[in-house]
Formats: sequence, C-alpha cells, structure tokens
Amino acid sequence: MSPKSTCICSHINSVETQTRFIILMHPKEYKKEKNGTGHMTKLQLQNSEIIVGVDFTTHKRVNEILNSQDNCFLLYPGKASFNLSLGSSAEIKSSLGKSPHIFILDGTWPCARKMLKLSKNLQALKRVSFDNTITSAFIIKQQPEPLCLSTIESVYTVLNLLKEGGLEDCDTSNFLLPFQKMIAHQLDYMRNPNHKNYSSQGTIELPEKNMYKKNTERNTIFEQEY
Repeated sequence: MSPKSTCICSHINSVETQTRFIILMHPKEYKKEKNGTGHMTKLQLQNSEIIVGVDFTTHKRVNEILNSQDNCFLLYPGKASFNLSLGSSAEIKSSLGKSPHIFILDGTWPCARKMLKLSKNLQALKRVSFDNTITSAFIIKQQPEPLCLSTIESVYTVLNLLKEGGLEDCDTSNFLLPFQKMIAHQLDYMRNPNHKNYSSQGTIELPEKNMYKKNTERNTIFEQEY
C-alpha cells in the first residue's frame, strides 16, 4: 500500500478550542510513529502543540507555559485528580477556569510513567481525569486492557466533557474520523494477501496481554502502543 493510499490528510478537520492542549511526546513515539495518534491529535486541534522529551523539569518551553499560565493541568489518572465525568458544569468551570492549558503524556504506559517520574514540574500540576466507559477502537495496537484509550480518543472524550461543562463549543462530530480511516486502512493492509502481515482471519483479534499492573483508579490514558 503506497503512502498516498494511506494518507489521512483529506480527513483532517481541525477544530478551534478555548482549551490549549500541550502534547508531551516521548522521543520514541516521535521517531517511530509519524502516523501516531499524538501527531493526529495535533493536526485536529488548532490550539495545540507538540513538545518532545522525557524529563521536562528544565525544559524551556514547558516552563515558559507553566510560568505564564495559572490554569495548567495534567491529564493523568490519580486519586487527587479532578474527575471531569463527575463534575457539574459549575464545578468544571470553577476548577479549570477560562482557557485552561492541559498537558498530555504521549507514550506507552511505561514511557508515560517515566516522563512523569522525572519531570518535577509536571508532578506539581493539578490533575484532571475522567471515567472511561468506551472500549478503544485502536484494535491494531495491543493495550493492557480494553478501556485504555489512544491520545486522540482521550482528547475527544475530554472535549465532549468540556462541552457538557460549558467550557467548549467546538464541533467534535468528525474529530475521530482520521483515526477511524487509519484503522480501516491498516486492517485492509493486513488482509491483503500480498502483504507480509496478511491475516486469513476475517477479523483481527488481539490476545489478552497483562504486562502492566491494572489501574483501578481511572481508566484514562493516552497513547497505548504495544
């Protein structure tokens, strides 16, 4: 399958948001996943940026944002996080304020944990999370459990919750379209008899894989690629 046939450019329909999303991408993701959902999410959001790194403690751009904004948050599960799924409209507006800046860790679970462990400035941020009730459609990549979401699915969920809370008014109806088209292209590719990853099965089934300790606090997370 040629690069042209798998291009998702025609399906990109970026939205304008009050919230700024800062995607902190692990170098491994940046190098190996040019069509990863972190890159895809950036293309879908006008008010966003990608910053590559592992330890952001002294990162100039990250600290510039943190020092100039008083409503920065980290999208990450935890007991101390503000649960967007449970907050009322008034609580969401009060907790996040106008035009919040949300940092997202884009990497595998182990990479995301390492990034947070090393980045003292991110550890100090207030956290936001949500209760995930959907199964990820990222079936061509294996996740530690079905409810783990890709970066673009997580942002999509957050945007819809912010819309319910009155902080956003953007149209998210086609937000996942590039992601869905990518999955469809990859499945067609895997079912191509001339391709090395051809599968004679009618469907692609991923075996259960419990490499990592299950998170019992929140079923929220970012780019899961195993």
